[in-house]
Amino acid sequence: MIQSLSSTIHARRDDLIALTQDLIRIPTLNPPGSDYRLICEYLDTRLKKHGFQTELIRAYGTPGDSEKYPRWNIIARREGTHSGDCVHFNSHTDVVEVGAGWTFDPFGAEISDGKIYGRGTCDMKGGLATSIIAAEAFIETYPEYSGAIEISGTADEESGGYGGVAYLAEKGYFDPARVQHVIIPEPLHKDRICLGHRGGWWAEIETKGEIAHGSMPFLGDCAVRHMGAVLSEFESKLFPAMASRFTEMPVVPDGARNSTMNINSIHGGQKEQDDDFDGLPAHCVPDSCRIVIDRRFLVEESLDQVRDEVTALLEGLRANRVDFDYELTELNSVLPSMTDRDAPVVRTVADAIEKVMGKVPDYVASPGTYDQKHIDRIGKLKNCIAYGPGILEMAHKPDEYIGIDDMVDAACVMGATLETLLLPKS
Repeated sequence: MIQSLSSTIHARRDDLIALTQDLIRIPTLNPPGSDYRLICEYLDTRLKKHGFQTELIRAYGTPGDSEKYPRWNIIARREGTHSGDCVHFNSHTDVVEVGAGWTFDPFGAEISDGKIYGRGTCDMKGGLATSIIAAEAFIETYPEYSGAIEISGTADEESGGYGGVAYLAEKGYFDPARVQHVIIPEPLHKDRICLGHRGGWWAEIETKGEIAHGSMPFLGDCAVRHMGAVLSEFESKLFPAMASRFTEMPVVPDGARNSTMNINSIHGGQKEQDDDFDGLPAHCVPDSCRIVIDRRFLVEESLDQVRDEVTALLEGLRANRVDFDYELTELNSVLPSMTDRDAPVVRTVADAIEKVMGKVPDYVASPGTYDQKHIDRIGKLKNCIAYGPGILEMAHKPDEYIGIDDMVDAACVMGATLETLLLPKS
């Protein structure tokens, strides 16, 4: 039976390529959240042809939602002929900024050496296309399956998922009474099962100063220099402390098994002028400097510990540095999430990888968060993993790509998973 479904999937190889290319050519950049409605309408047309009942859902009032950039999502469901479990494939439709260094058209979806290139090929429109082909091939092969298959295309994962999966989970779409198994086709490699992810804490730190003429800086107080002291404390104390911590979670790559922090941005003094301004800056001592920090923490650390560690360094500077003042604003926080290795979806996908690829899968955790956090915390659905084609290290990189053979293999794994979960046991 597996060979029959596998043959159907392989016969759809060209369709898989074309579908992936079509999705890549819709530039759903986030920020600001472009073309969400367009990609949902594309998926709506596609999935209705294969018997799915579809629903387009706007996440009104969520971060970034506006009349110019509405946060649209799609959920498509196809019922089987008998009662049974629902298997849900969830993919986000947004992609990050293009960035510099590309040698391919970021939205051209060009094919070279067995790979499709473009922003979002790997993260994660290739995975979305793979799940669609797997589901369509399964339905064609087994029209009288049990249960239900759902496919969703959701917004804003790259900026926290609050206009996508979080909103849908709050509305009950991931209630365990409605959906029993969730597979998120994030690019963790076709022979890996991703059980969860580290935690994240994002905050803005502003140091305060006093404006004065730049030729007389002694009459003011330079906020940028105060921020330099903050960064120095981070370098001498916080970064070494984080490097000494190690998690037992199987996080990949190896460097992510330690606690990490990224300085996401820094802004001090006068704002940068528009590109069409060619004048010179004024001579001012900056009275404000801001950084945004992206702190990724381990399941062995608590969120309070993460917050307190940064606050203690800042309070130490306030006590010991002349005229030092700051403001700390928390932007977001996400707790670590981890699915048990004995969960039904984990065991089923592991068996499918062995059948299709002849190897025991690796079990990993993601260095960054993804939408499992909302399915877990809000939806209260624990039976959720990430499994999909693509190389994790290519996410957000220039010349992002996905291997066509990897997508075909992953589709076969997804198809074999559906066979186990939705066909009667012999």
